Amino acid sequence: MNAGLQIGDVWVPGRVLTAPMTGITDLPFRVLASRLGAAYVATEMVAAAELARARPDVVRRAAVGEGLPLTVIQLVGRDPGAMAEGARMAEKAGADIIDLNFGCPAKEVTGAACGSALMRTPDLACRLIEAAVTATTRPVTVKMRLGWDDASRNAAELARRAEALGVKAITVHGRTRQQFYTGSADWRAVGEVKAAVSVPVIVNGDILTADDARAALEQSGADALMLGRGVYGRPWLAAHLERALADGTVLEEPGREARRDIVIEHLRASIAFYGMPLGLKMFRKHLGWYVEQAPWPEDATERRAAKSRLCRLDQPDEVEKALTELWGLVTLSSNSVVDIQSQLAEADAA
Repeated sequence: MNAGLQIGDVWVPGRVLTAPMTGITDLPFRVLASRLGAAYVATEMVAAAELARARPDVVRRAAVGEGLPLTVIQLVGRDPGAMAEGARMAEKAGADIIDLNFGCPAKEVTGAACGSALMRTPDLACRLIEAAVTATTRPVTVKMRLGWDDASRNAAELARRAEALGVKAITVHGRTRQQFYTGSADWRAVGEVKAAVSVPVIVNGDILTADDARAALEQSGADALMLGRGVYGRPWLAAHLERALADGTVLEEPGREARRDIVIEHLRASIAFYGMPLGLKMFRKHLGWYVEQAPWPEDATERRAAKSRLCRLDQPDEVEKALTELWGLVTLSSNSVVDIQSQLAEADAA
């Protein structure tokens, strides 16, 4: 597997990418995952129309930070004018790549004729692509599904049209919108998109392990892969899979102390970025996944009980103490938590 991926004029220093995920890939997560070795971590989905109006919470979702390998801002919308303005603002904010969301299956998104609903209106999807490509000098990419349902799998045709309009890479989740996340991702079907275009194609869906990664690439013929839910509670996964694909090395999961330090780094960064109590509230879902994904305690029932207990704590120091005790540790290494709060503060001020 080659060392990287060329998307327009941007060199991505790896081929294991992390998907844009609402409520997950905020700036604290992106900084942490990047520090752990992820080459590409997209922002949360950003509503183009609200970004154009500079709505504060939407601008926060697109926040960029110092020291990231690159910044990918994903836009969602249905109005070409707003998409163009959103693309201009994303470039001004520092985006290296601008991604368009044609894949989100959430009802609140498709109900507004956005996300994967655009697979049913390919002419509108193409007008959105044209608007974004025309408005920015940055490479524009598209993330889509196989189609709306099994009767209308039109990803290959939409990909051909997207490439003709100037799109520089295409990510395909191997399910239709109507599947949501049920069943299994059809990696072989992504191969139809790969055969239809010459730009890089990225396969997405159900990639959790090194074996999954190899199988997804082999079955799809894709140039790279994208992780989604697999990074929940495992922000190091992209870097581990990158290594496994490069030289076959299967890295061990972080041990107790290393994992605890990662969790606390993430907690402190979330609080630095959002403030209290919002920072702790935003972090709780991550905390739950960290506890679920850890092998301690061995008993799953105990882990679930611990997750429930820790996620009810309302002070950061209580969370740090309880997690340390849960995983049988005593003190936090003084130099183990990197100082990313300053990066987050700078980005928030910008």
